[in-house]
Amino acid sequence: MEKPQDHNDQEPSKSPTTPASPTCASSTSVKCTGSTSFHPPPTQSPWSEISPPSTYRPIRSPAINPPPNKNSQAIMLAPVPQSQKVFTISLPHPFQSPSKKIHSPDDIRQFINSDSSKNFLGFIVSLSESIRSHKTSDSFHESTTLKKIVSIIETLIQWTEEIPPAQQSSRYGNISYRTWHNRLVENSESLMLQILPELLKSSMVEIVPYFTDSFGNSSRIDYGTGHETNFAAWLYCLARMGVIEEVDYQALVSRVFVNYIELMRKLQLVYNLEPAGSHGVWGLDDYHFLPFIFGSSQLINHKFMKPKSIHNEDILENFSNEYMYLSCIVFIKKVKKGLFAEHSPLLDDISGVPNWNKVNSGLLKMYRAEVLEKVPIMQHFLFGSLIQWYGYVLVIAPPTVTWKSKWHAGINMFPPLFDRADVVVMMSVIPNVELEFPEPLYENDLFK
Repeated sequence: MEKPQDHNDQEPSKSPTTPASPTCASSTSVKCTGSTSFHPPPTQSPWSEISPPSTYRPIRSPAINPPPNKNSQAIMLAPVPQSQKVFTISLPHPFQSPSKKIHSPDDIRQFINSDSSKNFLGFIVSLSESIRSHKTSDSFHESTTLKKIVSIIETLIQWTEEIPPAQQSSRYGNISYRTWHNRLVENSESLMLQILPELLKSSMVEIVPYFTDSFGNSSRIDYGTGHETNFAAWLYCLARMGVIEEVDYQALVSRVFVNYIELMRKLQLVYNLEPAGSHGVWGLDDYHFLPFIFGSSQLINHKFMKPKSIHNEDILENFSNEYMYLSCIVFIKKVKKGLFAEHSPLLDDISGVPNWNKVNSGLLKMYRAEVLEKVPIMQHFLFGSLIQWYGYVLVIAPPTVTWKSKWHAGINMFPPLFDRADVVVMMSVIPNVELEFPEPLYENDLFK
């Protein structure tokens, strides 16, 4: 039997285009006589691995073929979401326990077209605009309320030190996370009392569910963009109540949200939270979306750093603490192995966009389409008096009835929905609408 070769002592194989000749010492030409017309290939790259050339373009053809995305063109053609001033409530206010309302694509369309959705998304756009061209460490107004919120998040981080992960064989979902989450639920009301004034203590019945759903699911031991959206919804509810004001927005991103992301990364690493509803390799990120929006806004109009700078390890090392987008890239490279273009092809593709303004506007449109318009994510979203569900009221009555409404602009007449000549149908998109008409034959809120 032939003795196996020792690969450690094996000489490098010669190029197939330059076959070896027993009478020729040179390997740069196939001829033994005459000079070669080309130089041998360089022994190393003309640029270092940590500093790609200025002409770098992302890899457009990763090893795995992307799944078909019929929504990509629709996302590109959609208008960029615009900032909106948050509608504050007046006191006294009838707070209520929030509940789930979204169960189908029809519900999603109803939500997306509602004032609640537009104002909530406008709030996120306002946060993005507040941090535009600012580093995380820049000085800004920081209210006492925001300092208390940061203190609450720091307390939650400290709990991860007090509740170590259990020894178990499974890779994902450490059961000690349930202990951490149970402590969160048990202390949620006392944590809310730290930031709520006396007149708003009755709001705990409505805002606590948003808060406790912001850090993952204790049953599935997972976390995803839906939980992140709940945290944004919790902040939005505080803004609706006037606890947070517009002057606080920059600190809300640079202090509160940055600490929130730090907490979630801690939970992901300590308790191995499973990605909730992840798109896998073809998603933006396994867990987060909003830090990419806020982080891209930070880098708008930066003199030196461009979207392609995420491939420069020197930039990532020196500036990730100042810019959330770069911090996200660093964390992804830390927890994922292999070529960046293969484990994060969408981010690699975005790095080819010419400027951060286009990146930011594209991510806002993508957040609307890939998070707020997805049933698997939004079916867990909660609606109450602060984030209202605009249900339809169906009223059936004889066609001779004179229809009047105190909110006349919100009333739409439709042709009869039934094969009957003795009824007409009216539908209202105004919540808690009051109609003035004789006693109807049938009235029902279809979506309660």
